[in-house]
Amino acid sequence: MLNRRIPTVWLLLVLGLWGAWQAWQQRSVPTSPGSVAPDPPLQTALDGDADASFEARGWTLKPLAAFTLQARVLSRENYRFDAIASLVPTDLALGWGRMSDSAVLDQIEISQRGRFFYWRVRQFPIPEREIIASAANMHLIPADDAVADTLAAVRVGQVIGLRGRLVEARAPNGLTMRSSLRRDDSGAGACELIWVEALEVLQ
Repeated sequence: MLNRRIPTVWLLLVLGLWGAWQAWQQRSVPTSPGSVAPDPPLQTALDGDADASFEARGWTLKPLAAFTLQARVLSRENYRFDAIASLVPTDLALGWGRMSDSAVLDQIEISQRGRFFYWRVRQFPIPEREIIASAANMHLIPADDAVADTLAAVRVGQVIGLRGRLVEARAPNGLTMRSSLRRDDSGAGACELIWVEALEVLQ
């Protein structure tokens, strides 16, 4: 008699190996001491027709501001099945200033889920407002395959450089997301939504 449990066992084995491979690929990397990304993101007004709406992956994107940053990757989360995964495959939690310093981060528990970035402390290593203003969950929209490939390889602990535009995105069904235009906000609506035109790993 055919044992129908065998295909299930093999499927579980394959899924387990795939999960282990993904975890190994995205493992944290050692980071130099001190604030490895000292400067806050730079947000500037758009020039010329850079604010013109355009289509991407079935969504309409409206640029709101030019945006550049260098930041340490605090956490990453990939999404495949939620309502915006076709546009935004990955969120990165990013930190700058003292939120890029291992001495500070070792005292903060950081996680991501449901398109949000969470942190928890037993005792504040730096003021709460500084934590909020120096770290953010960012929804990243790769502008091309080169950016997508780089983003797929980014690991926790690395310092990245990013250039692009903060955008508002509207799906054909009317679903709309709008990027935060502030760094000192928190909660729903505080995430940056970025059309990423250039991305590189700096450290």
